[in-house]
Amino acid sequence: MDIDGLLLDAFSRITEVVHDAVEGLGVDALVWRPEPQANPIGWLVWHLTRIQDDHVSEIAGQEQTWTERDWATSFGLPAGAMDHGWGHTSEQVAAVRPASAAVLLEYHDRVSERTVAVVASLRPDDLDRIIDDNYEPPVSVGVRLVSVVDDGMQHAGQAAYVRGMIDRLA
Repeated sequence: MDIDGLLLDAFSRITEVVHDAVEGLGVDALVWRPEPQANPIGWLVWHLTRIQDDHVSEIAGQEQTWTERDWATSFGLPAGAMDHGWGHTSEQVAAVRPASAAVLLEYHDRVSERTVAVVASLRPDDLDRIIDDNYEPPVSVGVRLVSVVDDGMQHAGQAAYVRGMIDRLA
């Protein structure tokens, strides 16, 4: 297996877990919090998708999928909001309200499709390209992609855990 095959497999696993966690849920379930400070499924999947969209778009030098249509209002956010959830307060988490499971999955799937295209286009040398020199050591494309996979799988797993709680309560 080559490196793009490995990365594509990792990203596809995130999408599988996201679909398992979200499909069939109503808005009330998407925003349900097991306790007042916990993150709900809708926020977890929105956040992991926003991070992936932001970071992969930066790697590709492309506009984010988020800005291609008015996604913000579909998530209860002000039109044009570019937030991605990093450092959100409990109140900010509560403000993210996907209009439906279908909207949440549509945004996620569009970002996933772009990710597949970008990763498939990378050459091995591209992985060493520095994209953020605000850190020591500077962050390369390869390191950023591993970070996105790590963040995505952690949050997808959290969403799956919350889905299990919802299913047991039903």
